[in-house]
Amino acid sequence: MLILAATPIGTVADASGRLAVALAEADVVAAEDTRRFRRLASDLGVEVPGKVVSYFEGNEQQRTGELLEHLRDGATVVLVTDAGMPSVSDPGYRIVAAAVAEDLPVTAIPGPSAVLTALAVSGLPVDRFCFEGFPPRKPGERARVLGALGSDERTMVFFESPHRTAATLEAMAEAFGPDRRAAVCRELTKTHEEVVRGPLSELAAWAGDGERVRGEITIVVSGAEPQAPADLAETDLAAMVAEVRAEGLSTKDAIADVARRTGISRKVVYAAAHAPKEPS
Repeated sequence: MLILAATPIGTVADASGRLAVALAEADVVAAEDTRRFRRLASDLGVEVPGKVVSYFEGNEQQRTGELLEHLRDGATVVLVTDAGMPSVSDPGYRIVAAAVAEDLPVTAIPGPSAVLTALAVSGLPVDRFCFEGFPPRKPGERARVLGALGSDERTMVFFESPHRTAATLEAMAEAFGPDRRAAVCRELTKTHEEVVRGPLSELAAWAGDGERVRGEITIVVSGAEPQAPADLAETDLAAMVAEVRAEGLSTKDAIADVARRTGISRKVVYAAAHAPKEPS
């Protein structure tokens, strides 16, 4: 079995009891950084009798084949990264995809996540969100990627390095508008945890102030404001509901879907869907 095991993003005490048990029982532990893993195991007071191998971006493709051989032989392989859940902007996707393709069992030990922790403390809407990882380093490519997200109504979560945080916030203010609300989350769960909230223009100025930005950085940005309701006739709304119903949704769910996509209230869409049909 392949086990994806979440590790602390800061405070070691956040490690789950299941993580300690899995490490003590694993036949193979694949770690993003074996030295950091050894320190984590020591902090947890866990003896790791299994084989410990490195599994990082540079050797992920090659090492995946070796781990698959262990899985085929019936071994338990535990995959850990430096912090958080494997595969989320970290190594893990390749081995999971390969194991799934061979119908080998894959499970996870959930735990700390910088993405969800930052989202929760940001003070921004959490009903719909997306994770965009690290923005491109080159200014032109970064501007293109952020520009494509400008009209997205979901709250967005990004990772960034400290020395690029100011430039990225400036690019976000340009792409999303200077007044778009955001939060910069620094050193989450650690001693010097800091969450700074405000408009992107203010956060860009804050980040550009000397040596202020240090440590692990997660940026959360609110989504675009919903567009004004489209000028749709009653017959257009009724047709949209009928189209969604044809895909297998109930009338109630179809009305909710059309209301969400158009920004028109459910009451109006409901009335349109139930309006008497004109004789042809």
